[in-house]
Amino acid sequence: MQKSFKMPDALVILLLIAAACYVISFFVLPGHFAISDGAQQVALTQFVQADSVNTVALFATDGQPGLFNVLFDGLVSGDRNGAAIGVIAFILITGGAFGILMRTKAIDNGIMALIGSTKGIDWLFIPSLFITFALGGAIFGMGEEAIAFCIVLYPIMQRLGYNAQVTVLVTYVATQIGFATSPMNPFSIAIAQSIAELAVFSGAGLRAAVTALFIIAGTVFTVRYANRIRVNTQAQQDCPTLALQITDKALLFAFLAVIVWVIYGVTVEGFYIPELAAQFFVLAIVVAVIAKLGGRQTIADSVEAFKQGSAELLPAAILVGLAKGLVLLLGGSELSQPSMLNTLLFHAATLISHLPEVMAAWFMYLFQSVFNFFVSSGSGQAAITMPIMAPLADLIGVTRQTAVLAFQLGDGLTNIIIPTSASLIGCLGVVKLSWNEWAQFIWRFMLFLFTLASAVIIFAHLINYQ
Repeated sequence: MQKSFKMPDALVILLLIAAACYVISFFVLPGHFAISDGAQQVALTQFVQADSVNTVALFATDGQPGLFNVLFDGLVSGDRNGAAIGVIAFILITGGAFGILMRTKAIDNGIMALIGSTKGIDWLFIPSLFITFALGGAIFGMGEEAIAFCIVLYPIMQRLGYNAQVTVLVTYVATQIGFATSPMNPFSIAIAQSIAELAVFSGAGLRAAVTALFIIAGTVFTVRYANRIRVNTQAQQDCPTLALQITDKALLFAFLAVIVWVIYGVTVEGFYIPELAAQFFVLAIVVAVIAKLGGRQTIADSVEAFKQGSAELLPAAILVGLAKGLVLLLGGSELSQPSMLNTLLFHAATLISHLPEVMAAWFMYLFQSVFNFFVSSGSGQAAITMPIMAPLADLIGVTRQTAVLAFQLGDGLTNIIIPTSASLIGCLGVVKLSWNEWAQFIWRFMLFLFTLASAVIIFAHLINYQ
């Protein structure tokens, strides 16, 4: 009997990639760009290649990169505002907070009440969620926040007969489609256009049309898939309208109040990972107190639930750290510091400069898609690639606006599938879906998005997008 291929666990895949990085460090010369601090434009002539390879050690000391150091170095890298350490802390705190909330059963009871009172119009649930989260990604760059919503929505989806894939589609995938096509994303468009010396948020007309096109495509795909896999649950068939107890109402009110606070913080106050984590920690404390006063569970129960909720997300946290460690093995992501990533950037840009105009525009998108595997942060990728891609666009007859669009689409859409995306791994961990299962499910849709984005880039070039 022929055995079917089973994709290795994401942890194994990342370790194999780390081993590959170790091997290529014996052959690839690192390089850097001789630029001054704060330089917005970089020419290929500023690339300086090292005279010899900088071989990665198997076991390193004194903070140097090493193959066996990759996990620890990745876990402790970054800062409180991003991957790895900031995202890991956010995942663990949020997981713990929702562990307490889920232990109270208030969410379960609220779901049953919701199902009982919305019979007949539940078909609106999936498209409404997808469009809402996509607009969140498009308007204020929503991304990591989807992890928390996956925790909340997953039990609701299960009750309605949907699976984990649908949960990730209507939350994380929707935010990334909005993020990748946004006309006003402050975390990628604003930075990339500033570096390219374009007016911030200029060219919004075409981007708005692209946003609508991709949201429609994503919504249709999600609704069709959700309808195909939905199973009839007991809750759908004969769920009586549940009368919520006063403790349930108090817990749900506290939860909704924190969600409103989170939305206000992100959209008005500019809150990010540190503030969001603190907000969900407040939720944990408030829920524990209400549950105690309402006789739902003791403080000891809540503490145990917090620890269990955090523990369930530990695998996702480890993957976030390991993914970040890969970048450190390659020498980091600073243009002015010697790294193999800079060498990749230089040779890709050199190749693009020799291509016909329309092919060069498309290769810019292809390159940004590949580069995002190593630097999944939108602002980080913009800071590394756009100082080179913007002047390169002038040389090869591609408008800078098209170069920014290529960066935007390449950066955002691949976050839906790459195992080095901290937000994706966090969402998958929450719904207990392995990256292998996710990749086998989503690759066809990714192929469609890639084709659609390629058509958009070619169209932008042909109309001389400004």
